[in-house]
Amino acid sequence: MYNYLKIILLILFTATLFVGCNGSGANEGGGDNDSTQVVEDPRTIQYGVDVTDLDEVQGKVANGQIITSLLRNLGADQKAITQAAFIPESVFDVRRMKAGNNYLAYYTQDTVPQLVYLVYQHSVTDFIVFHFEDSLHVEQFIKPTTLKTRTGKFVVETSLWNAIVDADMNMELALQLSDVYAWTVDFFGLQKGDGFKVYYDELFVDSVSIGISKIHAASYKRGDKELFAVFYENDEVRGYWDLDGNNLKKAFLKAPLSFSRISSKFSYARKHPVHKIVRPHTGVDYAAPMGTPVMAIGDGVVTFKGYKGGGGHTVKIRHNSTYTSAYLHLSKYGKGVVEGARVSQGQVIGYVGSSGTSTGAHLDFRIWKNGTPIDPLKMESPPTEPIPANARAEFDSVKTVMLQMLDSIK
Repeated sequence: MYNYLKIILLILFTATLFVGCNGSGANEGGGDNDSTQVVEDPRTIQYGVDVTDLDEVQGKVANGQIITSLLRNLGADQKAITQAAFIPESVFDVRRMKAGNNYLAYYTQDTVPQLVYLVYQHSVTDFIVFHFEDSLHVEQFIKPTTLKTRTGKFVVETSLWNAIVDADMNMELALQLSDVYAWTVDFFGLQKGDGFKVYYDELFVDSVSIGISKIHAASYKRGDKELFAVFYENDEVRGYWDLDGNNLKKAFLKAPLSFSRISSKFSYARKHPVHKIVRPHTGVDYAAPMGTPVMAIGDGVVTFKGYKGGGGHTVKIRHNSTYTSAYLHLSKYGKGVVEGARVSQGQVIGYVGSSGTSTGAHLDFRIWKNGTPIDPLKMESPPTEPIPANARAEFDSVKTVMLQMLDSIK
């Protein structure tokens, strides 16, 4: 009995010591039972610098203003103004400062405010920070971007632009989709009820969208027909492919310019808008604003550049032994476009105008096949190489995932 009581007392004594040690540890070292207080940083950090208790002044770079005149207007001392003229180009090329760009100037709250920092916004993400504490010090600050994967769908009622606006999606999708489907979909011929689904990445800075990073997959549906685009790349190929592994990029673009309207189609009996007589019009007229860039529909060689009667300023391109294209009524020519020069698909070869016999700004676009004019809207573009056989299994795996994503868009 004595031994039993001795054991119980020993256990109680040991437990008391254990609790006491824990209690002492908690008090001295902040154990689990101690309440931890989070102290917030009282400072205000903007663009990597401490602007606490500084006054902020916003402004825009004026036309013709250079860095030295801006600093003078903001009250910088002469030493800093002189140093600013010699900032290394590796840090900031002062000649690239643009009129209209924003800046923020930070001043002390003294009786005579002193300029402490100047933050110049070079782009959406890139900023140049000028420090004026002792001598001028300049550094770059890049705002972090956030990549968000998104999905969306829209149906055309009046135009592609309006459909994207109504779906509350980024307008850049219109341009990106036109690039993806440039060889397979006539965006001037979209009809009411045509639908798109898209799975894509969008970039944000401070919760503000700055553009579409990449379209992973898309589908375009008209009636019972649906055309899919799946992005796939490896060490050998890169681009958009249909479900059979055919490259959506073809030898020729569907149209030589973006987002206008067809004002006159291919016809052998059209009443001329100026001469008022019926005669052939073996091309397609695209009504577009003056100065709209006009692109070569495919690789080729310039065989004519010059003023050609009623056609005005004209560029003619031989693409191969079969196809030739021409671009009429231009206002001016693209850089480097001369007879004999090689041009690439999508290269700007001129700009929409109204030269020659014309009632307004438009492009008269023509195609010849083996010397015979054909309707550009009905031209079948030669295909390019499909997915390589050694990449087919990997492509099929990517395709399956992309189709599941598009199918989940309701």
